[in-house]
Amino acid sequence: MSQTYQPKKRKRAKTHGFRARTKTTSGRKTLLKRRRKGRARLTV
Repeated sequence: MSQTYQPKKRKRAKTHGFRARTKTTSGRKTLLKRRRKGRARLTV
């Protein structure tokens, strides 16, 4: 069995990062919800 998750910082940031989130409407909604909840970290 091979390891299926090959973590890459750049790929993760590009997909789930702050800049990626702010580009889309749904992403901005996500950030807003996380801010409302009081998350220490909004994105990765």
